[in-house]
Amino acid sequence: MNPSELMAAQIGRWQKLSMLAGLAGVLIAIAAFWIDSEQFLRSYLYAYVYWTGMGLGCLAILLLHHVVGGKWGLVIRRLCEAGARTLPFMALLLVPILLGIHGLYTWAQPAAAQDLNLRGKSAYLNVPFFIVRAVVYFAIWTLYSYLLSKWSDNQDWSGDARLMEKMRAVSAPGLVVFTLTTTFAFIDWIMSLEPHWFSTVYGAMFMVGETLEAFAFIIALLIIFSRLSPFREIVTDQHIHDLGNLMFAFMVLWAYLSFSQFLIIWSGNLPEEIPWYLRRLNGGWRWVALTIVVFHFAVPFVLLLFRGVKRRSDRLSGVCLLLIAVRLLDVYWLTEPAFFGRRLQLHWMDFVTPLAIGGLWLTVFFAQLKSRPLLPLKDARLYEAPRETVAS
Repeated sequence: MNPSELMAAQIGRWQKLSMLAGLAGVLIAIAAFWIDSEQFLRSYLYAYVYWTGMGLGCLAILLLHHVVGGKWGLVIRRLCEAGARTLPFMALLLVPILLGIHGLYTWAQPAAAQDLNLRGKSAYLNVPFFIVRAVVYFAIWTLYSYLLSKWSDNQDWSGDARLMEKMRAVSAPGLVVFTLTTTFAFIDWIMSLEPHWFSTVYGAMFMVGETLEAFAFIIALLIIFSRLSPFREIVTDQHIHDLGNLMFAFMVLWAYLSFSQFLIIWSGNLPEEIPWYLRRLNGGWRWVALTIVVFHFAVPFVLLLFRGVKRRSDRLSGVCLLLIAVRLLDVYWLTEPAFFGRRLQLHWMDFVTPLAIGGLWLTVFFAQLKSRPLLPLKDARLYEAPRETVAS
C-alpha cells in the first residue's frame, strides 16, 4: 500500500467512525424528539449553529487565503474546501428548525401581535421572510464553495496560473458578501431568540468565533496529517507557526468584540439591553461565563504567546482541542439562556444533538476530503517552502 492509499484508508476509517457516532446520535435524537419535542428543538438549535459555523469558518479561511495569499493557506486549502462543501448538507439540516420555528422564536408566535415592539419589527421578523433569507444565505455560500473548489480542481489538471487570479478576484468581494450574510444569518438564528434585545457587534462576534473554531479544527487535523505522506514532505514548522499566529489573531479579535459588547451594554445600563447579560451572569450561568473567559481567552492567550507552543505540533494541537471544545460551550451560553433565563438547566439532549449533527458533519467532511487530492497538485508556491521537519 503506497502513502496515498494509507492516507485514504485512514480518512476512510475516520469517516466510518463519524458515521457510526452520527447515526447513533440521530437514533437517540429521534427518540428524544418524541419524548420532548420542545427541548429537542432547543438543543438542536445550538448544536446546529455550532457545526454550521464550522463549515462557514472553513469558507471564510478559504476566501481569506485567496485574497491575501501566503503559503500557510496552501497546505490547508483542500481541508477548507472540503469543509466549505458541507454547507449544502447543513442547509438540509436546517429543516427541523424551520418546521419548529413557532416553538423556538417568540416573534413567530400568535402572541407577538400583541407586542408593540415586535409589531414594529414584523416587516423583518416574519416566518416567510425568515425562510427566504435562509435560502439566500445558503445559496450564496454554496455558490462560493462550489466555484472555489471547481477552479482549484481545474488547476490540478490544467496547471493554469490564471485560475489563481480568478479565485482571488472572486474572493475579494466574496469576503464582503460573506461578512454580510453570516452577520444576518446569526442575527436571524440566534439573536432573534430574544427579539427585544439587539447588538450591532453580535453578528461580527459570531462570525469571528466560527472562523476561530474552523482554524482550530483545521490546524489539529493538519498536525495529524503532517505525520503521513504527502503532507509529511510538505508541511514545515513555519506552516504550523503561521497558522498558530492566525488562530491567535482571531482569538484576540473574538475577545475584543465580546468585551466591547459587554463593556458598552454594561456601562450603559439600559433596561432594554442589560437583561441579556443578567440572564447569562446569574445562577449557574456565571460559572459557564467564567469558564469561557478563562479557557476561550486567558489560557490560550498565554500559551499562544510562546513561540515554542506554536512551533510544536503536540502543544499546538492541545490548544486547538481546547478551543474546539470551549467554542461549543460559548455557543451554548449564547443560546440557551434565551429559553431558561437565569437558571442553568442542563439536559441530556444538549449532549446528544452535538454528537448527532457533528457525526454527520464529519462524515460528509471526510467524504468530500477523500474525493479529491489532499494538496494542490500544480501550484508551484506549495514547493517553495524550505523543507523542515515538523516538531512533535
